[in-house]
Amino acid sequence: MELLMIAVFVAGYAGIVMEHPLKVNKAATALLLCALLWTIYIFHADEVLLSSEEFLAHFNLEKIGEFTSALPDLHEKVIKYVTEVQIIEGLGDVASTLFFLMGAMTIVELIDAHRGFSIITDKIATNNKKKLLWLLSFVTFFMSAVLDNLTTTIVMVMLLRKLVADKTERWKYAGIIVIAANAGGAFSPIGDVTTIMLWVKGNITSGSVITNLFIPSLLAMLVPLIIAGMSFKGELTTPNNASNSATNNFITESEKKIIFFMGIGSLVFVPIFKTFTHLPPFIGVLLGLSILWIYTEVLYHKKKSIPENEKARISSVLKRVDFTTILFFLGILMAVNALQCAGILRELALYLDASIGNKYAIDFIIGILSSIIDNVPLVAGSMGMYPIEEVGVMATDGMFWTFLAYCAGVGGSVLIVGSAAGVIVMGLEKVDFVWYLKNISLLAFVGYLSGAAFYYLQEEIILPLLGL
Repeated sequence: MELLMIAVFVAGYAGIVMEHPLKVNKAATALLLCALLWTIYIFHADEVLLSSEEFLAHFNLEKIGEFTSALPDLHEKVIKYVTEVQIIEGLGDVASTLFFLMGAMTIVELIDAHRGFSIITDKIATNNKKKLLWLLSFVTFFMSAVLDNLTTTIVMVMLLRKLVADKTERWKYAGIIVIAANAGGAFSPIGDVTTIMLWVKGNITSGSVITNLFIPSLLAMLVPLIIAGMSFKGELTTPNNASNSATNNFITESEKKIIFFMGIGSLVFVPIFKTFTHLPPFIGVLLGLSILWIYTEVLYHKKKSIPENEKARISSVLKRVDFTTILFFLGILMAVNALQCAGILRELALYLDASIGNKYAIDFIIGILSSIIDNVPLVAGSMGMYPIEEVGVMATDGMFWTFLAYCAGVGGSVLIVGSAAGVIVMGLEKVDFVWYLKNISLLAFVGYLSGAAFYYLQEEIILPLLGL
């Protein structure tokens, strides 16, 4: 069973990686992978569960083996445990992440539909190449921490089209934006899908990940920025293209600002909400979405003169939310959950501990792999491989989980296909894989290495010297 599940997962993953050559959306492959793995598992679940302490405790069974023949309904108990316990618990964990993502994505799309981000982007007006590079990088870094790296990259690429006419110049800026977006997302609990997963599951807390990863993440952006900045000289040719959304003709500047600050405030409020209520983060983001929804409904009720088809209501904004991405996360996370239930991830963890041992090295390797393989299943697999412990490096906010958030988030910048931000740039700007490899990958790796080195020094030397 184990070899079959591994083979299916590898084949499915190859299909996900080869999405563009195969011309099959990765969400479809991930959903198929999920269904196949759970089907294989349930037909062989007896092999795993008959020696599982959790299974025995659930049905108050003290011993399995020589007394198996005395339990004719044992197979039915196995089926019931898989379908009513393992799948439901796994789906509950995945749903918490997905509902958070859907709520956050809807808030961001609502802000964008009302051109709320123009409050930031309109302030960036310079033709100096180096100055623009630094401005874009820092705005991207902090925006991705508050929103997420995917959304921020989209906003910044749209801004680039207004500021940079030459395609090659625009690609250079876009490459640095990928690095800045992933670095900014890594130190925030809501900045990247992987940090959201770790935060929702309780592996990290918002305060700890921000304080421990801010400087490493900043270095991961700053070092490539300094190196790249040496080649950015002179003035830019700005294209003559101004485009406004339909709602821009009807929504006033003050209303844009209200929607922008309400939306951003809703996202920033989520970690505070979780800290005080101990409720899952998706409850907090849904609270913020509902308030923003009510405000826009009241706003459009007052503006009766606006044609209905030009009102950016939530019902129309939802069409802009990328639900194929949500389905991809559903499929891949549940597929990884099947591997966890089958005990495969635990065996892999034991192998890594025996062959590598050093937790820093394991995280660092995961970060490099995330540039080749999507970081979502890598992090999900790590969470399945290693349980949260009471104390030590594997405890909540322990070194392993915090460094994993950094490595998985920043490591994806090394290749353009290694992160959502990179894939977005590849799709919107048609940036070539080989071009990125030649011009950006080394910069991204140097930044990744710089931040990782500082984190190691911080944990092993600086904090111990300070008695922390």
